[in-house]
Amino acid sequence: MAGHFRATKIRSAFPELPQFSEFMKPCRFEGEIQNLEVRGEIPQEIDGTFYRVMPDPQLPPFVDNDPWFNGDGNVSAFRIQDGHCHFKQRYVRTEKFIRERAAKRALLGKYRNRYTDAVEFKIRSTANTNIVYFNGRLLACKEDSPPYAMDPKTLETIGLEDFNGQLPSMTFTAHPKLDPDTKELLCFGYEAKGDGTPDVCYFSIDSTGRFTETVWLISPIVAMIHDFAITKNWVLFPIIPQTCDVERMKQGGEHWQWNPDVPFYLGVLPRRRASGSDVKWFRAPNAFPGHTVNAYEDDAGNIVFDLPLTDKNAFFWWPDAEGNAPKPEEISAQLVRFTFDPRSTNLDLPTPEIIGKDDCEFPRIDDRFSGKEHAHAIFDLMDPSLGTDFSTIMPRMGGGHPPYNALGHLDYKSKKISKYFPGPTHLVQEPIFIPRKGPSTAEGDGWAMVLVNNYASMSSELHVLDTRDFEQPQAVIYLPIRLRAGLHGNWVDAQDLTLS
Repeated sequence: MAGHFRATKIRSAFPELPQFSEFMKPCRFEGEIQNLEVRGEIPQEIDGTFYRVMPDPQLPPFVDNDPWFNGDGNVSAFRIQDGHCHFKQRYVRTEKFIRERAAKRALLGKYRNRYTDAVEFKIRSTANTNIVYFNGRLLACKEDSPPYAMDPKTLETIGLEDFNGQLPSMTFTAHPKLDPDTKELLCFGYEAKGDGTPDVCYFSIDSTGRFTETVWLISPIVAMIHDFAITKNWVLFPIIPQTCDVERMKQGGEHWQWNPDVPFYLGVLPRRRASGSDVKWFRAPNAFPGHTVNAYEDDAGNIVFDLPLTDKNAFFWWPDAEGNAPKPEEISAQLVRFTFDPRSTNLDLPTPEIIGKDDCEFPRIDDRFSGKEHAHAIFDLMDPSLGTDFSTIMPRMGGGHPPYNALGHLDYKSKKISKYFPGPTHLVQEPIFIPRKGPSTAEGDGWAMVLVNNYASMSSELHVLDTRDFEQPQAVIYLPIRLRAGLHGNWVDAQDLTLS
């Protein structure tokens, strides 16, 4: 069938479904906007670029009820310097994007199911989940394939990144971790030998782009490993109980199906000089692990691991085998902490400590403390008591993405959570942290930055907060356009940005 269209529906308009409507209607903008409007003052010290990516389909899908994060990766760059902000946005030129633009119709089928495609692809990536800077290039990541490299200044797509032929895995995580001391990029791929394979490949890349560690291991189940965590001596792989079955895919079914009968597995692997047999698969009761906050080792050699955790299927659009799924309003993730001995022969994880009871997700730390003991974290949260005007937001929100109405800033020492509420008709996307320059190198001293959805104006805003005065914005940067919900992004300081 290569090169020939399979029989599929052709749509000229996006479906009238929540994930394609109102604020979630595809943006499809490419271009530049100079000198965005600013209320307040952007601190002069902030000098760099905030990159983020959103799933943004360029063409209507032919798949019924296509999930919102199956769209093409569209990368935004907010360049901030001297108190001004310039905006640029470009799609990642994936194989999918180029072929669909030429065909003037959707060719990719269901999420991560190649058996439903209209044509055969070499690489199915939408490059829509994270955008990471490493070794002079941006890496547009989607965890079912290698990343695509982009020019950090122009946002032009360079091509598929295989690290000069060194990439051993067919897949690449959307959440690589940069060691702040060694400058290594620590990565992994799951289903690393193809769809439905239990193989996980862990690898590290030094600051010159040379692969230094490669370890193959076998997962106890074929399931999603979206995020992971590192410490000085260990790598942690939390498994989401969304499981894959190739035979189901061949029948036109979904790649993922929730399995309420399997544990929450946490793989723990020595970070250096390990083999696949060295991994231990710790377990806890069935749960959905969210994005990781961080992990580190305490003085006794225990691993301390923080993350949001819920006992519900957060990806409710992929139900269990009987079609059961929670209602979105029933899903709530608490911030928890696991403390355990990685050398233990008892593989049952202890009951985690609950750190925060607010529904939270998208946690970030001061990245200079990645893998080390952290005392600060910022994250999205939902606090209905803050005064959100849900009667205005709900009809305009669209569907699929979780609603968070505030940012939380947790001081671990005091256990206090400061909250930033952007306004009654606003919801927040994922925050980032920018460290303060100058003599202060204290953890968490700097600025939080977050893209905010304004449902009154149906446009997007970028809010800048000083962590010393978290409850009021330093600046609000206004876009004259609407950016639909994104997934992840990162700050790159100007001094770290080497442009070719």
